Amino acid sequence: MKGILERLYNGIVKENPTFVLMLGMCPTLAVTTSAKNGFGMGLATMVVLVMSNLLISLLRKVIPQGVRVPVYIVIIASFVTIVEMLMHAYALSLYESLGIYIPLIVVNCIILGRAESYASKNNPLLSIFDGIGIGLGFTVGLVIIGIVRELIGNGTVFDIQIMPSAYKPVSMFVMAPGAFLVLAFLTAIQNKLKLKGANRHVKSNGGCDGNCAECPMKEEENNG
Repeated sequence: MKGILERLYNGIVKENPTFVLMLGMCPTLAVTTSAKNGFGMGLATMVVLVMSNLLISLLRKVIPQGVRVPVYIVIIASFVTIVEMLMHAYALSLYESLGIYIPLIVVNCIILGRAESYASKNNPLLSIFDGIGIGLGFTVGLVIIGIVRELIGNGTVFDIQIMPSAYKPVSMFVMAPGAFLVLAFLTAIQNKLKLKGANRHVKSNGGCDGNCAECPMKEEENNG
């Protein structure tokens, strides 16, 4: 139970993909024009994360080391295709809003990174909760950015009018420059609060300490 809670906490707080690890920046900046889009992309990514982590963990002892990355990509691409088809069938408006960024989940470095660093080395149960934790962290990051951009840029949150009718939306915030500004602002707040992230010390398997020069994985590769 402790390991499960640790994976959830790490994914949401200590190893948050958006504000700590700074991964998946392409969809983060592109789809967060609204909180709804951010929530949809986050959930889609979490489903792919959980399912790919589970399958890769189950197959970790039979996947040949030399072709592991291509195998991971095929597994991830299969689940992305399933998610894309389901969204097309049951969430058409969201599917059209996210557009090309749904199939691009295949090359999201968050998913491949968790497959390589965690799912391929740990049991299925912990791998599932690692996917849930990282997925929730990614979703939270996208939703927060989406809320700020939508509120300032449109005066709404989840398409609900929040700002008074006299408010004049700052349209720049639903454009590309607004994405960079909001991400920088929120990351600065996180740094100001000195939230302890994964770049402090590694205490569990699969964590990233942010210190590439002294990374144990790099050391193993050099020795190999």
